[in-house]
Amino acid sequence: MIDITNISTNKPYNLFKEYYQKALQKKQENIEAIVISSINSIDRIADSRVVNLKYINQDEWVFFSNYNSVKASQFKKNPKISALFFWSSCSIQIRMKAKIYKTDPIFSDKHFLKRSNTKNALAISSDQSKVINSYNDVVLKYESVLSKEDLSKRPNIWGGFSFKPYYFEFWEGHESRLNKRNVYEQSKNNEWLHYVLEP
Repeated sequence: MIDITNISTNKPYNLFKEYYQKALQKKQENIEAIVISSINSIDRIADSRVVNLKYINQDEWVFFSNYNSVKASQFKKNPKISALFFWSSCSIQIRMKAKIYKTDPIFSDKHFLKRSNTKNALAISSDQSKVINSYNDVVLKYESVLSKEDLSKRPNIWGGFSFKPYYFEFWEGHESRLNKRNVYEQSKNNEWLHYVLEP
């Protein structure tokens, strides 16, 4: 589930809520799973991964990760990303383009306090994406941190990433392949322009 609070009333957000509710009614598994794609600035190759979107607050979309990870480095060098939901239960795909930045530390602190000790222990113990000798070493590091008494303090290397979409494409699949594609794109004066694409 995604925690949706005071979501923007602009048209693409209203449409997102409609599709989200439809996917919920269809009991979509992993409804919060979203593919985030960034660019490796060295070799200009796209890089994608699935993360769990936790919050939508107004026009801010938030997930959490390690600030020393590969993706964090890519976000810093090129803060433009693409994001993608696919909900197979209702044949809905939602594509977004956005600018990404670190979430307010106070918000990240509050979220960290809500999490279980097991999740927090992993956030503290993991040097995400770094090469390690074996999986057993990962487990030993994790168990060592988990044995600590206080796991409520968020480490500086972990926190939220927020993005604000300036482009939405809502794709609705049909058996006939007459797929429906509605696009909303934010103009320079912040108005949402709407157009329809061929399937």
